[in-house]
Amino acid sequence: MTFKAGIIGCGSIAKFRHAPEYKANPYVSDIVFYDRNPERAKSLADMFEGHAADTVEELLNDSSIMVISDCSSNESHHIFTAKALLSGKHVLCEKPIALTMEHANEVVEAQRKSGNKLMVDHNQRFTRAHQKAKEIIEKGDLGQVLTFKTTFGHQGPEHWGVNKSNSTWFFKKDRSGLGVAGDLGIHKIDLVHYLLGDEIEQVSAFQGALDKVDEDGEPIEVCDNIVCSLKTKQKRLGTASFSWTYYGEEDNSTILYCENGTMKIYHDPEHQIEVMTKDGEVIRYQLESIQTNDNQTNSGVIDAFVDCVRSDQEPIVTGTDALSSLKVTLGILKAAKSGSIVKI
Repeated sequence: MTFKAGIIGCGSIAKFRHAPEYKANPYVSDIVFYDRNPERAKSLADMFEGHAADTVEELLNDSSIMVISDCSSNESHHIFTAKALLSGKHVLCEKPIALTMEHANEVVEAQRKSGNKLMVDHNQRFTRAHQKAKEIIEKGDLGQVLTFKTTFGHQGPEHWGVNKSNSTWFFKKDRSGLGVAGDLGIHKIDLVHYLLGDEIEQVSAFQGALDKVDEDGEPIEVCDNIVCSLKTKQKRLGTASFSWTYYGEEDNSTILYCENGTMKIYHDPEHQIEVMTKDGEVIRYQLESIQTNDNQTNSGVIDAFVDCVRSDQEPIVTGTDALSSLKVTLGILKAAKSGSIVKI
């Protein structure tokens, strides 16, 4: 059985990740695009041999569309995703699920009421290295994870966004909302929860708009850097850095310090995982290069989403998972703003 997919929002994330992965999936027969800028929708429809919808209602009311990717800007996720779920669609929502807990709960409630699938695109769970790292941790040879540090940074969304300029919506408070914390940081919060089988419960942080300016040359309205300290429910301690000003190269690395050794993930370009045991043994895994803004590869997200719909399985990243990561991210921003330790 094949079915149509719909995409709401036709920016870079739709163009470089969602659309090509739907196009390559054997169970997707056609893609229908909607964007508030009709030319963008038409452009992607032409590029991927799909169709453009004139209104979002046209897309939502099309009974032949079974799955929808919500690739709109952050402030609209809770609106489009909830509407799509209640219109009978299975939805893959870009992160963050929403900008507030109230709106995020509306989305989760729409999923519960509709009974349809909701997956949120926290794509770090899908890389082979992160999946292998979780497997190594669960095997137990390294013992418990005691402390960790993680980072995610690149040169900024103005180099990635559809208009390639400082006017990007990522720099606008009313549309981006959470700055680099909601763009990159929330991915790593979800990853820490996934790898450790644990949840962050206490945070402190510093943030700033250190370097980025908008189209008028003014400092941007949201943070371009944030550095935080984290404590989990199981008393693990960690640090995290998220940045839009890593101008030399992208950094997407994580280090886990365990009872019996250390695991480095995406720390070495040749070996995606390096394990150093406390008795001196070194084990290296060569798996795959991580997807970056400059190196677009199949993320596996669309295939996993389509598979969970076809087989009626629980999504790899649920709305509840996304709620948990959003709650921590909002706590980090609150801690940075107030200069205090925040309990999640």
